[in-house]
Parts: sequence; C-alpha cells; structure tokens
Amino acid sequence: MNHPELDADAVREKILRLREELKAESEDSESSRDTVVLDQTSVGRLSRMDALQGQAMAKAEEERRQLKLKRIVGALQRLDNEEFGECIECGEWIGAKRLNWDPLVLKCIDCAE
Repeated sequence: MNHPELDADAVREKILRLREELKAESEDSESSRDTVVLDQTSVGRLSRMDALQGQAMAKAEEERRQLKLKRIVGALQRLDNEEFGECIECGEWIGAKRLNWDPLVLKCIDCAE
C-alpha cells in the first residue's frame, strides 16, 4: 500500500514533471559539456582554463541529474509496487510533509540521520 496520507496520482504527476525538467536541463546544457578545444591561437591560457573549469562543472551537474533520474525511476517503481512512502531501512511510513517536499526520499527522518 502506498503512503495513506498522499494522493499517489498527484505524487506520480509531480515526479514525472521533475523528470521532464531534468531531461530538458540535460539537453540545454549539452553544449557546455562538449570537449574544450585547446587551440592557443584562438583562446588565451586563462580563457582555456575557465572553459575547462566550466566543462568540469557542467559534467558534474550532469552526473547529479543522472543520479536524480535514477532516483525518479526508483520512486515510480515504488509507486507501481505500492511501496511508496515506506522507509527502506525500517519499513515505517516516511512523513507526508517530507515526501511532499521531496518525493524521492528513501528514508524516514530517524533513519536518515
């Protein structure tokens, strides 16, 4: 049984919207993760360093997005299996306010500490 205090359909909608936002962000930032050209004639050394740093930050952000997308898949599976809202550690219900704030949380507040 999914969390008794939550509307599973509304939660699913929220999770699906989040997934679409993350996919759009990923597509929008694709060019900033491209390989930085190290042509000294076209870009100065500091500009190349800035470009490399920007690329590294964009790649790190993309890794975080991909991790969040995996968490979204897990949340949707828990909804389908009627396990949404159960703490994965102790099996108790996660607080409804906590799930409304972040529907991807896996643990109740006690187990998360």
